Amino acid sequence: QVHVVESGGGLVQPGGSLRLSCVASGRIRSINNMGWYRQAPGKQREMVAIISGGATNYADSVVGRFTISRDNAKNTVYLQMNSLKPEDTGVYYCTVDYVGSVSRRSAWGQGTQVTVSS
Repeated sequence: QVHVVESGGGLVQPGGSLRLSCVASGRIRSINNMGWYRQAPGKQREMVAIISGGATNYADSVVGRFTISRDNAKNTVYLQMNSLKPEDTGVYYCTVDYVGSVSRRSAWGQGTQVTVSS
């Protein structure tokens, strides 16, 4: 079994910062990609940031404000969120693309709530 657990969400004022963490554990031989998605009420889930090796990709709406990073030794990915806006509010999900014992798979965490409000 592979477990993906996010943490670090909470309530923050506009302009504030928050750091999300995601840890993948279980039968993981290697991780290809890790990323963050979010879903706001009434909207579809959207990609926020993805890291593949040393390469990163961000949604246009978060460029310059969010930074994704990865600790390969700990199978952990982080999302540093600065200058937060109310429109950043939503449930943030971590996704892991990995190689298990026999095949390549993807796994998702349960999500962590981020609320940006004054």
